[in-house]
Amino acid sequence: MRLLLALFALFSTSGLQATAPGSSIDAFIKQELPASGAPGVAYAIVDNGEIRSGARGQTIAGGDQAVTPDTPFLIGSISKSFTALSIMQLAEAGKVDLDAGVATYLDVFRGRPSGAITVRQLLSHTSGYSTVQGNSMHDDETSSERELAEHVARVAEWEPAYLPGERWEYSNANYQVLGAVIEAMSGQDYASYVQDNILTPLGMSNSFVSDGREPGKIAVGHRPWFGGNRAYETGRTERANAPAGGIFASANDLALYLAMMVNGKDDIISAASKSAMLRPASEASPFYGLGWFIDDEARTAYHSGLVPGTETLATLAPAQHKGVVVLVNSNSGIGFGENLQLRNGVTARALGLEYSGEGSRFWQKVTYLMVVLLPGFYLASMIWAWLSRKKLRTKSGAAGMFSLWFPLLAMIVMAGVLMILIPRIFGGSIGLLLLFQPDFAWAMVVAAVIGPLWAIFRLSVAYWGRFNSA
Repeated sequence: MRLLLALFALFSTSGLQATAPGSSIDAFIKQELPASGAPGVAYAIVDNGEIRSGARGQTIAGGDQAVTPDTPFLIGSISKSFTALSIMQLAEAGKVDLDAGVATYLDVFRGRPSGAITVRQLLSHTSGYSTVQGNSMHDDETSSERELAEHVARVAEWEPAYLPGERWEYSNANYQVLGAVIEAMSGQDYASYVQDNILTPLGMSNSFVSDGREPGKIAVGHRPWFGGNRAYETGRTERANAPAGGIFASANDLALYLAMMVNGKDDIISAASKSAMLRPASEASPFYGLGWFIDDEARTAYHSGLVPGTETLATLAPAQHKGVVVLVNSNSGIGFGENLQLRNGVTARALGLEYSGEGSRFWQKVTYLMVVLLPGFYLASMIWAWLSRKKLRTKSGAAGMFSLWFPLLAMIVMAGVLMILIPRIFGGSIGLLLLFQPDFAWAMVVAAVIGPLWAIFRLSVAYWGRFNSA
């Protein structure tokens, strides 16, 4: 889903077929970066332990600070793989059983239906928590002030949308709960655990975990705004969402992480645990392992990240001992200013895969233009209603009454579609869309308001003249 699963990390390498490795990544970026509208991009490639990296553009649009392979980006849902890795460490230490219910580790789940959800189901997004439930934090203005344990205590009160193990549905709630399990069983807060047991051992010196403080010097995110991009500066980081999407890392540091995942060695976790993470977790989760999406056809594992202002993609080819990460400090627009081709193109070239681009994106462009132009259409219709007021005032009979009143009903329904249905399709609320696609979402809000106003104005013009005549 463009924002739903590109809101949470569904990138697919399906359809990328093997070909000769390309040597034109930098040339491709030089060509594609302006088309994407993104201020900057960084990438890193792992090939049998050797790392090659590069970057282009600025940390903030119009600025003079260049993006480098050592610039930290907020990596979004790639963070989930770090949380899964942490759980595997605790499992190897005998502190966590993947098939035990979460109530075993978190008292707030005891005596609740959600307490039976297993750790493995949380890891594989088969817990029963829905995408909408997982995104609810975006609508809560107090969420950034909460500790992880406090937020998870609220999650424990929710009734899962589906029975545990019944179906797969991506949900940030799963990994927020897993973060609380890590804190409970390690005795450390989530940020400290990841720092001490993953980032420091791997030498990821330009990486850190959201800990409630301001992030410092990073690649500033940007969001689409009517043909351009506006900077979205991250203020205080959120502890509560750190396990689902709150790790900052540079391209070079992530290369160290990916190299560990494909080296086939026992190191910070065993080779057997790495393999378990990179294969389907269950029958209900045929394309998701433990913190990673699985593409059997391409023989890759991957995870994308999408947070306000930044989009990322990490891909592993374990059999080839290869990996690649692409970090972009901008959200894609809809049809215009998209960075999907930038991320996919770099990934395909790095792994020696065939990639023919994303095409014209015609329908995405049409959708964007229709929504953005809709408020103007309604305003023009108001002017037309005034200019046609004599004709409106002559309408009578059943057909006339229908033509006068039906637009009001239609506009109320349209407002509901714009404000409720479409955001639900994207996995959340209109507030969520305003975070990631502010231009598109504000056009929807304005259209949802002006549409009914046009219908009311039209009725007022029609009946005001009649009352004055009377």
